[in-house]
Amino acid sequence: MEKLKTGKIGEEKAEKYLKSKKYKILAKNYKSLFGEIDIIAEHNKTLVIIEVKYRKNSAFGKGYEAVDYNKQQKIIKTTEHYINENKLKMPVRFDVISIDNEEITHIENAFGV
Repeated sequence: MEKLKTGKIGEEKAEKYLKSKKYKILAKNYKSLFGEIDIIAEHNKTLVIIEVKYRKNSAFGKGYEAVDYNKQQKIIKTTEHYINENKLKMPVRFDVISIDNEEITHIENAFGV
């Protein structure tokens, strides 16, 4: 339960950050059979898929380090499902927002297809 609460806090901080950068939030916690996407947004006519990692401290490393190849593949497959379901035709970018000790690191184009 604590992990879910911590994740929610991180996603709320990331959403506030994205809105301050003029991102339009399209969906949060989008789920498919393949996995879940934390935040789906639109920015400069690009669909931006955002994985959020929040760490209260860096004892286990930086949050972005947890977005490994397997996690990336789940996100990519879930994104394909979202695009097909919503019949979208626009460029896609995969970002990671890592919040470590309250410091936000936004990695654009963190991984791709």
